[in-house]
Amino acid sequence: MTITETIPTLSDTRGLVEITDVHKSFGTLHVLKGVSLTVEPGAVTAILGPSGSGKSTLLRTINHLEKVDSGYVAIDGNVVGYKKRGNTLHELREKEILKQRTEIGMVFQNFNLFGHLTALENVSEAPVVAQGKTKAEARRRGLELLGRVGLKDKADAYPRQLSGGQQQRVAIARALALDPKILLFDEPTSALDPELVNEVLDVIRELATSGTTLIIVTHEMGFARDVADTVVFMDQGQIVESGPPADIFANPQQQRTKSFFSKIIEPAFNI
Repeated sequence: MTITETIPTLSDTRGLVEITDVHKSFGTLHVLKGVSLTVEPGAVTAILGPSGSGKSTLLRTINHLEKVDSGYVAIDGNVVGYKKRGNTLHELREKEILKQRTEIGMVFQNFNLFGHLTALENVSEAPVVAQGKTKAEARRRGLELLGRVGLKDKADAYPRQLSGGQQQRVAIARALALDPKILLFDEPTSALDPELVNEVLDVIRELATSGTTLIIVTHEMGFARDVADTVVFMDQGQIVESGPPADIFANPQQQRTKSFFSKIIEPAFNI
């Protein structure tokens, strides 16, 4: 991949995300159309927009689950998935990409837990495999993380024995197990029954105060308003506008943003 942009230099920051002119197509469908976004270390960014706007695809380019067609994503000055040689980006080997991914935790819509492993085993497996931790170390850390999400008493339960909200909280603990610089959430409550949503959002609210960079694709407008430092509104593969929640919700500048919020935000939202 040939590049013309200036690649960022390495810095001492932890969790700085720089997305620069990213394009992504699936066949003839142009899903991301030159998206650029900077997320500062420790910041919480909520990405909103209608279905099909490219939100989840953008999230998946950050950890190279989706390869970009042009542009690049960098974390703390390191280009994700590629190595720069001259003016060209060459894709890294899978082993090197997997190492990069240990710094980027991701929580999916549908939990993606291993059904044959207990909650504790789901949380503690990656540190052993990816970081060479001893099983005792990983188990100790796993119990701490399950306690953090309120599920220490479910350590020996299998996913089928847990509610959807509990499974998602285990998935969050698993994402935290590698001590990532960045946590990505892809509509983490969309697969949950309404009464289980708040238990997951409460965990994410706590994480938002931890200093870890969070990027959250969500349809939970009140949550985004209360937790995010920056709200990004996307439509048709582009960022329409972004800014502090108070500005985006109360005084959006773009007509497309105004139209979107007018249809989904009820008067009781109290903006």
